[in-house]
Amino acid sequence: MFPRVLAVAVLLFVSLTVAQSNATELINQIAADIESAVDCASCHALLIPLKALALLGDDVFTGGIVGICDLSGAEDPDVCAGAVGGQAPIIAHGLRLIDPLGQTATKLCNALFGLCALPPVNEFTLPLPPAPASPKKFVSRGRPPLTVAHLSDVHIDREYTVGADAQCTKPLCCRNFADQAGQPIAEPAGPSGNSNCDSPVKLADAMLSAVKGLNPDFAIFTGDIVEGAIWLVDRAEVTMDLSAFDDEMGSLLGTIPVFPAIGNHDSAPVNSFPRDEAALTAANNSASSSQWVFDTQAQGWQRWINTTAAQEVRHISGSYGAVVPGTKLRIISLNTQYYYKQNFWLYDTDAVVHDPQGLLAFVGSQLQLAETLGERVWIIGHISSGKTDFNRDPSNYFNQLVQRYSNTIAGNFFGHSHKDQFEITYKDFNDRTAANANSVNIISPALTPTSGNPAFKFYDIDPDTYELMDVRVFFANVSSPTFQTSPTFELYYSARESYGALLPQPIPATQPLSPAFWHNLTEVFESDDEAFQLYNERLSRGGAVGACDADCKANTICNLRAARSENNCDVATPGLSFKRSLPRHSEESECEGLSIATVFRSAFISIIALAVSAATAVVAQRDPAVLAALNARPGFEAREISDFEGGSLVKRACTASSCNCSGFPPGLFCGDGVLNCKKGNVYQCSTDGHTTCSYGVRTSCQKCNALTC
Repeated sequence: MFPRVLAVAVLLFVSLTVAQSNATELINQIAADIESAVDCASCHALLIPLKALALLGDDVFTGGIVGICDLSGAEDPDVCAGAVGGQAPIIAHGLRLIDPLGQTATKLCNALFGLCALPPVNEFTLPLPPAPASPKKFVSRGRPPLTVAHLSDVHIDREYTVGADAQCTKPLCCRNFADQAGQPIAEPAGPSGNSNCDSPVKLADAMLSAVKGLNPDFAIFTGDIVEGAIWLVDRAEVTMDLSAFDDEMGSLLGTIPVFPAIGNHDSAPVNSFPRDEAALTAANNSASSSQWVFDTQAQGWQRWINTTAAQEVRHISGSYGAVVPGTKLRIISLNTQYYYKQNFWLYDTDAVVHDPQGLLAFVGSQLQLAETLGERVWIIGHISSGKTDFNRDPSNYFNQLVQRYSNTIAGNFFGHSHKDQFEITYKDFNDRTAANANSVNIISPALTPTSGNPAFKFYDIDPDTYELMDVRVFFANVSSPTFQTSPTFELYYSARESYGALLPQPIPATQPLSPAFWHNLTEVFESDDEAFQLYNERLSRGGAVGACDADCKANTICNLRAARSENNCDVATPGLSFKRSLPRHSEESECEGLSIATVFRSAFISIIALAVSAATAVVAQRDPAVLAALNARPGFEAREISDFEGGSLVKRACTASSCNCSGFPPGLFCGDGVLNCKKGNVYQCSTDGHTTCSYGVRTSCQKCNALTC
């Protein structure tokens, strides 16, 4: 059972927030279920009392969940209140409507707690017209290429404050937080950005100026304007942020047309895109509608995409189709947030919803129109269809569109992961070869420095076939001595020059970077580890390079060959681990900055770990009364911090800490944000496996989450 102090704390919290007589009984049951929730079956069992709590109302449910977050120490209290508190009513809405033992509940357990493997795809065949017997052939005439800029994930923080602390206890720093006023500043934020912070306006303007200087024929933007302080953003701020960046692109890019897409951060609460707007209105809950996002962007984007497409944004849930002026290229912008695992509005029915908002049908109609008119198509969106957090059902159905219209689709372009990546589509995913590769998703890196050096992509495209002739990456080096005064975007590499030279057979200058090219590159990665490590370094533009061993390499290559999410290798392992195996930088949380699921998992893991280790935990407290009380309890051996290595750590100013190092070996380690171990701090783990002391902030822990970078 829970340690008594934890159960009492939860009960006291609920008693203060609700008047219902049965609320405390539910919390008791939830507490016991949380402790035992270590696999999929027990997660389903946990959803039963959670549903009962949700039936008591949003305020009751939200208060209880925020209280658990506070109790766990997973985040600061204001972060728990804002981030978890913003999502809790959406989760409660869904719990009230679904069977806790059904398939939707299984998917919720996967999304929220990582406790269930995803169920098989619900088979469904999109109603599509047959392919023409003699499809149009698109032939290059060897003309000079068009050029296109691809921007994504700018995450502009308009409250970024020069001189504010870049090393703070929040998920995002470089702001003047009220609860940290008067505290010493460990690292003042520079004018152009910091790896612990989202983009200042100065950095965004520098990128737009660099794009203007390259003078592309047009640009695409694949979403995420709003910064990652998700516990603070509201509708007013998001509306202002969207409009401001639209205006900045219009002003700084001048006459360059821009074709944008909506990102998961471009709403409030974050990820919030309800499927059934009519039902919300009928239930007098129009405040939860995301129509305001579509209205804002319809107005902001009309300057580029024409009046008809702007009306589609307004009435087709943020999606539209538009032809690039002077070309035969149609851009289809798809709002992928209706397929996003962390959009908790998707878990409010046990019925299988094959095509939320009818968006796949809309894309199909646009593709059919392009086929009829002899146009080619680029599909743009925020989340790539092969990502773990792109739900498997819609990814499978989207792939049906790609297969049917493979002759029409010249490319697919996405963002979200903040990484420089690609994903390949195959005619037969059971036979992933160069001969079967028939489409590719190109994924742009991010502007925000939190994921590495700020960057954007720049494409050379054939003006007859609209296929990629080259992919270039431009980046600003945060480590440059001139970055803070004048950030400059320079060529990082050319895919044609760099990757083309790695292939066994060089590609002719007249040939595009076809899907087969990208597959052949993955074969090079398999056999040439130096080439693969070059790709691994380029994921973050050299700014946050993580080690990638043989298993990591195999997983990465598998994912490069998986533009359909059911085929990727990022499979959740059922069960919560008491060790620190939960990935801190997993694909599904890359875009979040602060992942809602990570907060929930961290909170529950923290509470479970406290319960499991209650008989053996060592508490690093120097209060003699506390030590005496703990020593009097069976199974406890409380030690003072001076017991570490004969007191040497005290001499080195390592102070008592509430961080629990369960899962780390004895010795130094960087905090990971779990069990009260603050990210960016360096700790010493005792030989008892629990107790720690803290040396405070360490630069390498901040920059690369390692003792040395």
